[in-house]
Amino acid sequence: MTVRSASGGGRFEELGSYVRAKRVGPLVFVAGTTAIEPSGRLHAPGDTYAQTIYAFARVERALNEVGAKLRHVTRTRAYLTDMRAGGEYVRAHGEIFAGIRPVTTGVGAELTTPGMMVEVEADAVIHDADGRIAW
Repeated sequence: MTVRSASGGGRFEELGSYVRAKRVGPLVFVAGTTAIEPSGRLHAPGDTYAQTIYAFARVERALNEVGAKLRHVTRTRAYLTDMRAGGEYVRAHGEIFAGIRPVTTGVGAELTTPGMMVEVEADAVIHDADGRIAW
């Protein structure tokens, strides 16, 4: 069985003993991911749409590192600091996952950095075009 991990380079990964993405067989789990840039600065403070696009780009890189693609994503979750901006999350999600259509959940939450609007998670199942899974 395949077991692979990918680090996202986050400052808490080492301290908290976790990775950005973990694959076990065909199952992939991506940890909560925000719009923190490699410099440590927050991307687009206060902009839910831009942060969602940025965070899902980080999710996509993590998926690719463990052998998965966006098309394998089956579930996403968003933690939003302002539920009134949920429409901006939905718009970005719709653009990223057009034709894939995973299930999604949005939850109101307090996040760690002022201006941070969204944190996203993703779960994936690696499968072929017909939905067959190779265990």
